[in-house]
Amino acid sequence: MAEAKKKVRIGFIGVGGMGQMAHLRNYVRVEDCEVVALAELREKTGQLVATRYGIPNVYRTHKEMLAAERLDAVVASQMFDVHAALLPEVYGKVKYVFTEKPLAIGVKAGRKLAAAAAKAGTVHMVGYHKRSDPATMYAKALVEKLKQTRELGALKYVRILMPAGDWVANGFIDLLTAGDPGPTLAREPVIADLEGAEPGKAVWEWTGPAGDYVRFVNYYIHQVNLMRHLFGEPYKVTFADKAGVLMAVESKSGVTGTIEMSPYCTTVAWEESALVAFDKGYVKLSLPAPLTINRAGRVEYYRDPGNGATPERIIPTLPWVGAMRQQAINFVKVCKGEMPPPCDAAEAAEDLAVARQYIKVWKGV
Repeated sequence: MAEAKKKVRIGFIGVGGMGQMAHLRNYVRVEDCEVVALAELREKTGQLVATRYGIPNVYRTHKEMLAAERLDAVVASQMFDVHAALLPEVYGKVKYVFTEKPLAIGVKAGRKLAAAAAKAGTVHMVGYHKRSDPATMYAKALVEKLKQTRELGALKYVRILMPAGDWVANGFIDLLTAGDPGPTLAREPVIADLEGAEPGKAVWEWTGPAGDYVRFVNYYIHQVNLMRHLFGEPYKVTFADKAGVLMAVESKSGVTGTIEMSPYCTTVAWEESALVAFDKGYVKLSLPAPLTINRAGRVEYYRDPGNGATPERIIPTLPWVGAMRQQAINFVKVCKGEMPPPCDAAEAAEDLAVARQYIKVWKGV
């Protein structure tokens, strides 16, 4: 009888809204892993969630879980302002860690976390789920091919459009909670160099430039990350309009990019898109709402070779796999050594550096 394939043993730290709906419900259905434990400070909610998803072991704290369980990986779905306090207690206890974006609040804290993970020998994958959308994976491979072959000429421009919209898309409809009060957690200290960051206040209550920074990091850091992914290289911020709608950037090799931040809003739709333009054509990427289930984004490839040749427009048919599910599959592959993280902590720290550049250009601080 053939030996059973070893599954990746995963523990969850926190099963709140995103922990359950974006992550847990996907991991319990990935063939090559098993969720063997969870830690949840809201004890009644933890037991309720464990019962629904068939998780055998429930703990109140992550320290109890890490001490008692033999885990290959941890999914720690927490607010980003607790990462700086939480993650150093996890690094080194498991080989692989997954968290939501962004990596931290401040640039220094983010780089400190990346260095700590590297020192502990822990691979930290940061949850930029857009990189795992089958449409983004297809578009990225195509863009890299076009850059190498130059069959459409040179890469000229990258534009990302991100209107505020219905990012939940009914994705919390099955959320479980027992009504336990939320816990008080240790959080990252305030950012000393930005006015409006007040000790003792939640980051959402910060005002002034600090408040602008936190809102940008929370909402648009996905697009900051996606821009680098599509460029395939670092970039710097060169312009920010006074209204806070447009950010212009320049890549290391001199290609211009823009991120348009909510030039309009939608209430029951999600209209995020990216355009990667070459001399003789483009790749367009349209992405669904983050919590959309069983639906990938859309890719359009247009090429016009000229010289009398007929232009072509290709729209590939992509699998019925949502970005969050594919992200779970990708993290399990990372744990099995089958692929590198789509985005690791070191790169995620650079997203915070770009965000800080943007606030400096936009607000002059």
